Amino acid sequence: MRFLVACDSFKGSATSKQVGEALKEGILRAVPDVEVDVIPVADGGEGTVQALVDATKGEFITVPVTNPIGEKVEATFGILGDGRTAVIEMAAASGLTLIPPERRNPWITTTYGTGELIKAALERGCRRIIVGIGGSATNDAGAGMAQALGIGLLDENGNQIGFGGGELSKLHRIDMAGLDPRAKEAEFIVACDVDNPLTGEHGAAYVYAPQKGATPDMLPKLDANLRHFAEVVRQQLGVDVEHTPGAGAAGGLGAGLMAFLGAKLRCGTEIVFELVGLEERVMGADLIITGEGQIDTQTAFGKTPIGVAKLAKKYNKPVIAVAGTVGKGAEVVHAHGIDVVFSVINRPMTLKEAMDDVQNLLTNFGEQLGRLILTLESMFKGRAS
Repeated sequence: MRFLVACDSFKGSATSKQVGEALKEGILRAVPDVEVDVIPVADGGEGTVQALVDATKGEFITVPVTNPIGEKVEATFGILGDGRTAVIEMAAASGLTLIPPERRNPWITTTYGTGELIKAALERGCRRIIVGIGGSATNDAGAGMAQALGIGLLDENGNQIGFGGGELSKLHRIDMAGLDPRAKEAEFIVACDVDNPLTGEHGAAYVYAPQKGATPDMLPKLDANLRHFAEVVRQQLGVDVEHTPGAGAAGGLGAGLMAFLGAKLRCGTEIVFELVGLEERVMGADLIITGEGQIDTQTAFGKTPIGVAKLAKKYNKPVIAVAGTVGKGAEVVHAHGIDVVFSVINRPMTLKEAMDDVQNLLTNFGEQLGRLILTLESMFKGRAS
């Protein structure tokens, strides 16, 4: 028998590779002659860089960048095993977690650091750049990112506009002449699993800016600034990003990547699965094991386990899902290809205890899963005879 373990990370406690390897160790304790193929996967959000670098035997690169409020921090991105594909999580440079709650303010926060990460990838020879967008502290439509790459976003006096969503109203002219020439040679792909437009009641400002520190009276101003940005882009670059699904992701970074770098937006799980060759490995497996830290009603909305399950069902493979916590409404995943859901928790414990002991919990669960499969196999063999 051949098992394929394709799990997302258990956020805050184990990477996708660590989850898979722990399950493999446990399974082999019980069924030493089974083949267990571990492939790290993710959905384009947090943990994607780690998963793809692990899966392709790539490398991590750490560079100094500008955080959302203009301070210097260290940020890491990945170069995959092919040496030419970079994977960037914009949250590493422009994320909400990089600044304390009392200093969060999308009127002034910038994506400049994300542009610096892209530039660092270009400097290392990467010409295919995948950007995972999510968890941002910004609402600047990728203006800071563009400025970091040499694009002029100029006011009526010919000066660069400042940082933040509050400055977009000053945008008068876009000067593409200074764009890093290496960026013109590169392919940009955006991992994006939301379909919000740039503006309007479902856009970047009204939906996401409040969690980034925007006050109620700030929202219509931020939205108006995004509309102005979109109009200037439409007139001067000939690109209409205002109503494109996904353009409003990460405070409009989706729009900026499309407008300035010609990026294509794609589903995060599809990108990851393609890069790790998941479909071929599913085809060769007898049982698929997937999972993430918590499985509940939200899992059905495009999370990694559902993506794995859909691919597995394409080839009529059974799917077992593993989680740290099985939450409310988890049963909905059965309608999306997951046959059985298990929690690795084997006794009453706190969340901290579970996170601290996650490796043992996963390994012990893997062993019990292996024993269950042996038991079922023996039972059916007995009936057949």
